[in-house]
Amino acid sequence: MRELDDVKFNSTRRHFLSKTSLGIGALGLASLLDSRLLSGETGGAGPADSAGPLLRAPHFVPRAKRVIYLFQSGGPSQLELFDHKPLLRQMNGQELPASIRMGQRLTGMTAFQRSFPVAGSQFEFARHGKSGMWVSELLPHTARIVDELCVIKSLHTEAINHDPAVTFFQTGSQQAGRPSIGAWLSYGIGSDNSNLPAFIVLLSRAREGDQPLYSWLWGSGFLPSQHQGVQFRGGKDPVLYLSDPKGISRTTRRRMLDTLRSLEEHEHARVMDPEINARVSQYEMAFRMQAAVPDAMDLHDEPDSIVDLYGPDARKPGTFAANCLLARRLAERNVRFIQIYHQGWDQHGNLPKDIQIMTKSVDQASAALVLDLKQRGLLDDTLVLWGGEFGRTNYSQGKLTKDDYGRDHHPRCFTMWMAGAGVKKGFSYGETDEFGYNVARDPVHVHDLQATLLHLLGVDHEKLLFKHQGRRYRLTDVHGHVVKDLLA
Repeated sequence: MRELDDVKFNSTRRHFLSKTSLGIGALGLASLLDSRLLSGETGGAGPADSAGPLLRAPHFVPRAKRVIYLFQSGGPSQLELFDHKPLLRQMNGQELPASIRMGQRLTGMTAFQRSFPVAGSQFEFARHGKSGMWVSELLPHTARIVDELCVIKSLHTEAINHDPAVTFFQTGSQQAGRPSIGAWLSYGIGSDNSNLPAFIVLLSRAREGDQPLYSWLWGSGFLPSQHQGVQFRGGKDPVLYLSDPKGISRTTRRRMLDTLRSLEEHEHARVMDPEINARVSQYEMAFRMQAAVPDAMDLHDEPDSIVDLYGPDARKPGTFAANCLLARRLAERNVRFIQIYHQGWDQHGNLPKDIQIMTKSVDQASAALVLDLKQRGLLDDTLVLWGGEFGRTNYSQGKLTKDDYGRDHHPRCFTMWMAGAGVKKGFSYGETDEFGYNVARDPVHVHDLQATLLHLLGVDHEKLLFKHQGRRYRLTDVHGHVVKDLLA
């Protein structure tokens, strides 16, 4: 048995690399294996100490310290919310000119439609604030804070279906398996709070039957696993399995972790697997979270005036409003990246009714978050983003009636807004054509938005890299540029 164990444990590639001299052949082989085993690179060319941030200093002075990303999953219709197009109402029911579509790619849901009837919004628009920005009647609370917003109307993406489009926004690739934005930031610049994860995820929904969300959207991909997002839930146990079982004291738990660390260090010295250190880091974080999480989640110290600011749903754990209030509390505690996913925006039919449900669920709380951060002085160094994975078509999917219509996916142009650290206030960027179908001016690609987000955090998107399977990866792949016109 001893000889079999020797063969089993001491003849692995990692053992070979750890026990042999690091000659040219070993280094060449290492480039084909896990780069974390032998890499001594720092400063962005490769992984450094997995227990700490890669960048010992930002590439340039950061404008933002943290991000709150209000992701509206399903694709909100920009034509009902921010992109005012009177021509669509004038042409309501008429055929969309083929010259506007230009034979562009359609989803399987409308590819075989014989007719593409223009669908004008049923909702009124008006100008608001000193900036005179157009906002729909569906967003009265957002309309009151437009002078704090930087609205981008010319976003475009390559993905036309939900899963690849959401994955593209969150990881920079349409294929699952890459690190998410929050994971890149945790890996690159770490956290200012050692008792809470650098990357926290919150989920909510306003309607049933919408597109699912998958954990790879907040995963760490090929980065060390301690950088993945940690999902917080509403209710008694915000983090699953965080509480100690009955009969286990904090002292006992501490002794157990100390013993486990000693065993893991011995194993790491033998096989040199960096994921062992990642596991130890996660165990220690969970121990510290046992004291920090209940404090962060307990809203009893919030004044009624603040809870009321977010709306009646703020008192219901797990709702978008409650998650926005929780996001502000996490921002106060210097969590680096807070992601709220809100489901329900996929309106292929019954749009006039369903979009009212969605806007009611998010409008007051989104505006309240911006106002609450501002009154606490946190908006100066917190970046807030609001938007989905793509927009909606200007024509109706299926039959158009007086009271009902739907809109298909539209990656060609859509709208998002940002607020806070480093971005212009009361500013509208980009423009679509009069049909709201194509970008007419100042296009912003998904990779451009990602590069700009990293820039605001002091990170050069071309230098935050990780070597994996012989290639250096980054969030923006080989694309993207910082949209400097958005910066204050």
